[in-house]
Amino acid sequence: MSDPDTLCPVRPPGTARAIGRSLHVYYGDRERAAEMDALYAGFVGSGDLVFDIGAHVGDRIASFRRLGAKVVALEPQPGAMRALRLIHGRDADVTLLRAAVGPQPGEITLHVNSANPTVSTASSEFLEAAAGAPGWEGQTWDHMITVPLVSLDSLIAQYGMPAFAKVDVEGFEAAVLAGLSQPLPALSFEFTTIQRGIVHDCLAQLARLGDYRFDFALGESQMLTGTWQDADSLAATIDALPAQANSGDVYARLRQ
Repeated sequence: MSDPDTLCPVRPPGTARAIGRSLHVYYGDRERAAEMDALYAGFVGSGDLVFDIGAHVGDRIASFRRLGAKVVALEPQPGAMRALRLIHGRDADVTLLRAAVGPQPGEITLHVNSANPTVSTASSEFLEAAAGAPGWEGQTWDHMITVPLVSLDSLIAQYGMPAFAKVDVEGFEAAVLAGLSQPLPALSFEFTTIQRGIVHDCLAQLARLGDYRFDFALGESQMLTGTWQDADSLAATIDALPAQANSGDVYARLRQ
């Protein structure tokens, strides 16, 4: 794949400052890093392959590497990819791809939030849900870029079956899983309380692929509840969360 940075040669105002802020937030807390390692150690071991879908500035890559895993990381934003190349580009066990992930390979439009690039998205429905929602005031998606699109199936065909996949793509999670035709041993996907229906869609897709059990962690707590549930129970639990919970990650583990 040719380097698609040429698709967006001009860096939007404020991007470098926002990426710098993300680097401080996501790499500046050793306690948080240790908690992250403890969480992922339940899914990832030395020599495992991990897919990081929506890598942003790569703090999860760093955690997976501390656990001894090999990582294929995907991030469509040019600014974040520059940071990833500086931090992880010399690591032979990290493959960096500037692309989004969706139902099938191709191209897609990414809506970029220059001031807060961690919430950039390929989902127009996410933009509609965030507009005026409590906790999302002041967020502006100020420009669009066209980025390459790959599927989970195509990644598996090229790199192999991952032991774990992390999916954090701001409302595009169900579209990512739509490009998967075989069960993964374990994965996580982000959810927000402004789009709880996406949790239902993701759970339904995973249930069609295999016999999964689910848990979740709120926000950046790096802490599961400890109760593994079936899809219906987990969906009901997420539906019952207050709007102020804002976001979290669902973890799925395939029953052997």
